[in-house]
Amino acid sequence: MRRVPLSLLFLIAVLVLFVTPWIGIERIPLSALGDPASLDAKIFWQLRVPRVLLAWCAGATFGICGMVFQALFRNPLAEPSLLGVSSGAALGAATVIRIGLGATVVGAFAIPMGAFLGAVMAVAVVCGLARLTRGTGDAALLLGGVAISSLFSSLIMIFQYTGGAVETYHLLSWTMGGIRVTGMGEGLRALPSLVVALGLGFAFAPELDLITCGDEIARTRGVRLEAVRNVLFAGTSLSVAIVVANCGPIAFIGLMAPHIARIAIGVSHRRLALGTTLVGGTILLLCDTLARTILAPADLPVGILISFLGAPFFLWLLFKRRSA
Repeated sequence: MRRVPLSLLFLIAVLVLFVTPWIGIERIPLSALGDPASLDAKIFWQLRVPRVLLAWCAGATFGICGMVFQALFRNPLAEPSLLGVSSGAALGAATVIRIGLGATVVGAFAIPMGAFLGAVMAVAVVCGLARLTRGTGDAALLLGGVAISSLFSSLIMIFQYTGGAVETYHLLSWTMGGIRVTGMGEGLRALPSLVVALGLGFAFAPELDLITCGDEIARTRGVRLEAVRNVLFAGTSLSVAIVVANCGPIAFIGLMAPHIARIAIGVSHRRLALGTTLVGGTILLLCDTLARTILAPADLPVGILISFLGAPFFLWLLFKRRSA
């Protein structure tokens, strides 16, 4: 199959980044940006541009973390939400909302903080599980992640069932996953997680190439498997936690982006790290733009749209593996 130049993916990503802020229910003329006090300029710089930046950084982070997980577990179906990180973050946010802090003036800070702490708890549980299942294979850890995710999801359902109408609606809206920001500061919240995830992907690209070939080959080439896996797993999981704390749990980006990039540019992880970053950011940004315009003025949570696209993609991968 003919490969796509990495420069083409870069140009597509840049084009999408520049075009999407201009798409919306209200048409913003270019001349309006010259007046910072105008309503159009405030909509553009305080709402649309920060939302575009957060969506792109979040999608890119999910994508690169999905690539790392698929290499670590040598499983093309692995992705961040599969290991319970997203569910742990959602449980942390649900706890904050359930005790009533979500509706207060500190809710804007308490919900992301609760989500982050919940994700850290999930990372700690899964890391502990990794030590307990040492020697039983990566499949046991994946299944353990699924069980932890189910446990956290059941606790969230209890909060939804026992909460009041306002709390239940707020909780349901957050757990659907969505990009909601006001101001440039909020738009850049996911940038540190992207820098960490992409840095790890680049730094450990040679090790990831060897790990995908098998543990024995990696060891004979001098890879310290346990140390590399601990660093990558902890770093990428915390990167996902930061994004989920700000956007809610958004599944399937970490599954789709690495596969699309792998088909387009190949399997070398140094190139794949960049390609997955570009593809993941572009996918989530396009889906979020569609989500905020398809039912305008209503704002559809982008997690719903991503799940609608990701579920058939997951099934396609499943049947492709079976036929192979």
